[in-house]
Amino acid sequence: MEIQNDRKAAIKKLRLLTYNSKTNIDSFRQKMEEAFTSVFLPNGVERSEYKYGNIDCDILSPEMYSSNRIMIYIHGGCFSGGSRKTYRAFCSSLASKCYCRVVIPEFRLSPAYPCPAAIEDVQAVFRSLFTEEQISASLNTEKGTGPKLPEIIIAADGSGATIACALLYNLRERYKNCISHVVLFSPWLDLAPTSKIMSAKKIADEVLNQEVFKKSVSDYTYSENTKISSVSPLLADDDQLDHFPPVFIQMGSKEILLDDAKAFAARLTEKGIKCELDVWKGMMFMFQMADEFLHESHLALDKVGKVVTQDNAGIESIEIENKPKLEHSLRSEA
Repeated sequence: MEIQNDRKAAIKKLRLLTYNSKTNIDSFRQKMEEAFTSVFLPNGVERSEYKYGNIDCDILSPEMYSSNRIMIYIHGGCFSGGSRKTYRAFCSSLASKCYCRVVIPEFRLSPAYPCPAAIEDVQAVFRSLFTEEQISASLNTEKGTGPKLPEIIIAADGSGATIACALLYNLRERYKNCISHVVLFSPWLDLAPTSKIMSAKKIADEVLNQEVFKKSVSDYTYSENTKISSVSPLLADDDQLDHFPPVFIQMGSKEILLDDAKAFAARLTEKGIKCELDVWKGMMFMFQMADEFLHESHLALDKVGKVVTQDNAGIESIEIENKPKLEHSLRSEA
């Protein structure tokens, strides 16, 4: 009975990540923030603020981290919700598990700022961060050795995964070469009218339903735009998948998103791109964010940490900093 009650509480909390036509946008954002914001960050993680590409960002630094490794986390929230504050606790856990700093951009949200505003903001953050990390890596290179490349991880969940893929599809090869991993939690991959999620007469899981997708998409972009890869990543051309970084997708077995994830993983594998689909039996959409109710949440993030730290995908090994210095010596606080 205790497990059943915990599961019900987890589902109730996770439903606050969803937005539909019956939900007031301000109320949705407020309730989401209240449910997922923590007063204290876990595991001794320290937070600072910085502008990358003129976009406000959180930088989360755990007690121990690889000085050359950094993650950009693109949050979900149905394109219309979510914030740095909402995702600080979750991303702090990721930072500790992956031994890296995590940057959370405060990108613009729909409906006030529809597509491609969020994509443009994330692109600006990536380019600015890449330049600074490349300079930092070059300055820290020992004499007689080649320049070190920054190890960048792109991570995202839900609708944030849609934005993350749009970013990756438009990056040049030299940028992609510095991305060691793409980590996607419960990604939204096909929002076209013909997709199974959008066209089925009735489809639902414990957290998401068709109305959530329809409302989110209608606020984010025009229906015709959902047929292009920047909104429906599964519809990407083969050329857009060239030089794609290794991908790790984690989700629950009870999600309506699972079939699209399987199809996306198959496409990447056919292109010779390393892709692992990690499916957790009986789990629901974004179960990783209900760690106070589900033991599997902790184990799942442990798995993400192992993937990131044990497989550098050809990026040369990097040293660990024992204390969080926040590494802002090259940066002037905005």
